[in-house]
Amino acid sequence: MYDCIIIGAGISGCSLAFELSKYSGKVLWLEKNNDVADETTKANSAIIHAGYDPEPNTLMAKYNIWGNKIIPSLCKDLDVPCKNIGSLVVGFSEEDDRTIEMLYKRGVQNGVENQRIIKQPELSVMEPNLNSDCTSALYAPSACIINPWQFAIALSEVAIQNGVELRLNEEVTSIKKDGDIFIVNDTYKAPLVVNCAGVMCDHVTGLIKKPDYKITPNKGEYYLLDKSQGNMVHHVIFQCPTKIGKGVLVAPTVDGNLIVGPTSTNTDADDYSTTSAGLKIIRENAVKSVPNMKLQENIRTFAGLRARSDTKDFIIGEDKDIHNFFLIAGMASPGLSSASAIALDIVRMMQEKDYFLNLKKDYVSTRKVVRFKEMSHEQRKEYIEKHPEYGRIICRCETISEGEIIDAIRRSPKPVSLDGIKRRCNAGMGRCQSGFCGPRVQEILANELGVSQLDIVLDKNGSYILCGRTKENGDE
Repeated sequence: MYDCIIIGAGISGCSLAFELSKYSGKVLWLEKNNDVADETTKANSAIIHAGYDPEPNTLMAKYNIWGNKIIPSLCKDLDVPCKNIGSLVVGFSEEDDRTIEMLYKRGVQNGVENQRIIKQPELSVMEPNLNSDCTSALYAPSACIINPWQFAIALSEVAIQNGVELRLNEEVTSIKKDGDIFIVNDTYKAPLVVNCAGVMCDHVTGLIKKPDYKITPNKGEYYLLDKSQGNMVHHVIFQCPTKIGKGVLVAPTVDGNLIVGPTSTNTDADDYSTTSAGLKIIRENAVKSVPNMKLQENIRTFAGLRARSDTKDFIIGEDKDIHNFFLIAGMASPGLSSASAIALDIVRMMQEKDYFLNLKKDYVSTRKVVRFKEMSHEQRKEYIEKHPEYGRIICRCETISEGEIIDAIRRSPKPVSLDGIKRRCNAGMGRCQSGFCGPRVQEILANELGVSQLDIVLDKNGSYILCGRTKENGDE
């Protein structure tokens, strides 16, 4: 018997597991994939929004503002890259000027701090590569960029260290209730269940009742440009939003690249494809903001899914029909910005029901990661003397050592795929996208896990890289 079962290990589930792990109580955490942060959390704009965009008096506005205040310090505690660079919503016309004024007023109502409207020539001083046709912008200095998957992984590592039990490859296929106790997958029992299943939230709710909301997966396609383009802009650059979303953005990443996108297309829950039509839309719109960036310096394209609800807001809290069945659903943008605040509020709701009242005396709340490329020459020399595996650079694009890869594998939850390693320590994240280091990472991963290299997948289960030896004739 558990005290709570969490369903889903994206940023919402990771945030909740982290917060619950500080309290006495048994928490079971179920995830259908072979790793955490392997859906929406791994493929988004990687921005902690300032909070001027959500409609006032919505849950999105409430949790965005709250999350923006607490996530930077959380990232510092967990040794996760997060940079407070601010954002600009740029305008090109009188109509855009009116939109910017509206966003400013909305930001004031929501509680965004220190935002202001700026004009030329200050705008060009702040962003020299911005289109000179830009006439004004809303500047929100509290916006941040982050590594979202490393944030989720860090939260999960600490949660597990504090005693949360994570079961990967455990898709939830049934939820029943026997009196006050939920029975999940005919096996796991608890008085509390929290549905954090992302684009599948309405499906999971449908296992116990007819859902009174609908989630539509909405695909956003992106370009990721080489670090040669990373200094083209110094803030997150948005265009004025439209009815379908925030539009195409151009932003630095915490690793020094440039991210450009996304599109906005309703799709299926397993559609992560990129399309020539979608990428064309990005190109045509992005150059309106930053005309001189070189999109031919692209090192990869990718797509992510947003969980948009028909309520046009987050769905947070106890289900109105099912006692002690909690929802963290509809987590489209600003979901990443809001997840930590929502987790705190869900814990508060549980405590009002007399669950998770006793704070552990010895819970862990911090984490430290060794990043070889950030060390000085002397620090590297000293560290290699104690840990020789750090002297072998595996990923030359990102200067990632064998020691960092091994450390990532030995932490829990253990990665079992090349992309799992990439998300933890950046091996394979550079210009060649694992072209050179991939086979070596695969070998290290297989050795550490005690499995054949044939068993190592690229990402999700079934995404095999190797199928046999070359020129093998079966006569071995």
